[in-house]
Amino acid sequence: MVSSPVPRVRSFGAELVAVHDELRAHLRRLRAAPADPGNRQRDLRAHCAAFCSALTTHHTSEDARTFPLLADEVPELRPVIVKLQEDHVLIAGLLEGVRDLTDRLPAEPGPDEILRFERELDGLAAIMESHFAFEERRVTAALDQLERGEHTAVELFGIDPGDPHRPL
Repeated sequence: MVSSPVPRVRSFGAELVAVHDELRAHLRRLRAAPADPGNRQRDLRAHCAAFCSALTTHHTSEDARTFPLLADEVPELRPVIVKLQEDHVLIAGLLEGVRDLTDRLPAEPGPDEILRFERELDGLAAIMESHFAFEERRVTAALDQLERGEHTAVELFGIDPGDPHRPL
């Protein structure tokens, strides 16, 4: 009798990359939104609010749960964790700038407003990608060593990349 294989649970490192990939995809959609003539100020605000909330939730979860756990389990990662937390502060400031700019968009944004919005998103995207790539290089192996039963991806990363009902 051949037994069916049990699906392997993804490692926390893979979960982190999946969360980052979803955030990257969401930012790409937000960056493309101004070029769509059907987008209005309200749509950009809603798109921006969803993205900013998801990224903030992710970083808040890492700061509150993931990083303290990794600092305890893998003390040699502490300098890396400090750098990642510094990045979170920088990114939070950039998100605030994007939110402020989005809130000030007129009902029918003109080319100048759209260009400013796109430039803000380009800056955020560059910093965010650098941060994600550094984090993925430096902590995924340590995350893979964590006991799966003691923690959940949502607890550690604030987002469940497998949840189809999540508004990302």
